Amino acid sequence: MRILTCNIRYAAADDGDDRWEVRKQLCAQVIRDHAPDVICFQEMMGEQWRFMKEALPDFDEFGMIDEPGGENPSNSIFYRRDAFERVAAGGYWLSQTPHVTGSSSWDSSCIRLANWVRLVDRTTETESRVINTHLDHISQPARENQARLIAEDACAFADDYPQLLTGDMNCDTTNPAIDAFKAGGFFDTYAKVHGTEDPGHTYHYFHGPAHESTIGKMDWVLARGNVAVNDAQVIDDNDNGRYPSDHYFVSATVQM
Repeated sequence: MRILTCNIRYAAADDGDDRWEVRKQLCAQVIRDHAPDVICFQEMMGEQWRFMKEALPDFDEFGMIDEPGGENPSNSIFYRRDAFERVAAGGYWLSQTPHVTGSSSWDSSCIRLANWVRLVDRTTETESRVINTHLDHISQPARENQARLIAEDACAFADDYPQLLTGDMNCDTTNPAIDAFKAGGFFDTYAKVHGTEDPGHTYHYFHGPAHESTIGKMDWVLARGNVAVNDAQVIDDNDNGRYPSDHYFVSATVQM
């Protein structure tokens, strides 16, 4: 399985020459170029969901709407329908009341949630679970508690059951939120391949390597259980300096 985590920057942002309408075709092309089996999006608005549905016709998807009465499946998961059968799907809000739609806690500046799907590989008949999230970008207590909640949920499954956790965690390996994931049995796929969890920043504000940041890799593909990692990349593809998003996408190729 080749999995991508892609913060595509929400379409309503006032990004001038880097606004969604200008870069959406590039965004889809970069994703297609890396031939993913599973794509985990963050910051996906309804119009971006509809665009990607057309741009990726071989994929099915799941994603809960983030707010009551809203239309934005912000943490949608797309998966190749010829490769996987979906046997279950769900999600929860990253709050003290995770079953309450649109709830938030711990001074989280935004409503945050996690979506998950359980997929059976049509060829090998192995099952795995993919979780996709986006931790808060302001409140450190929120980040830590949100990570703890996700880890607690993952621990309901057997220790050897394969799970992949993707997302924009809004923090790098030095942050206690990442420690909370590790305490729940997750490990970094990038580190398994490259021997480091910090290849440098993955948020770049559309500036690529010219961006200066005090935060390293904040976009993660983590794994738990019986998962072997064959490859991992930070995807810095661009078209003459135009980037598909203000984040680099991150990939991992794994075997259950």
